Amino acid sequence: MSKQPIHTPRAPAAIGTYSQAVRTGDTVYLSGQIPLDPVTMQLVAGGVREQIEQVFANLAAVAAAAGGTLDDAVRVTVYLTDLTNFPLVNEIMAQHFAEPYPARAAIGVRELPRGAAVEIDAILVL
Repeated sequence: MSKQPIHTPRAPAAIGTYSQAVRTGDTVYLSGQIPLDPVTMQLVAGGVREQIEQVFANLAAVAAAAGGTLDDAVRVTVYLTDLTNFPLVNEIMAQHFAEPYPARAAIGVRELPRGAAVEIDAILVL
């Protein structure tokens, strides 16, 4: 099966050797998104809530570029530098996903690129 890279200017450009997403068949693998503003490529202003909201906006933009939505997600992985922010992730995630919710893992990490508090990746099936 061939691999098709997915790119959109509505999400932050890759800051390394990776694609925003890769589609193979009906499956789309979205790279982890951190809360970068796609225009300035800087972390969004505000606190953790604003960072989480930006991450979901970035993921939604990449999903749309692949021809889907976040409702096509079957798996999501959340990386947090402070797991006490997990209830906030749940609150904001509920605004972006409908039931049945995707499978999910949450991982506490020491640090993330650019000093972000959160990173999230996803797998979609279209």
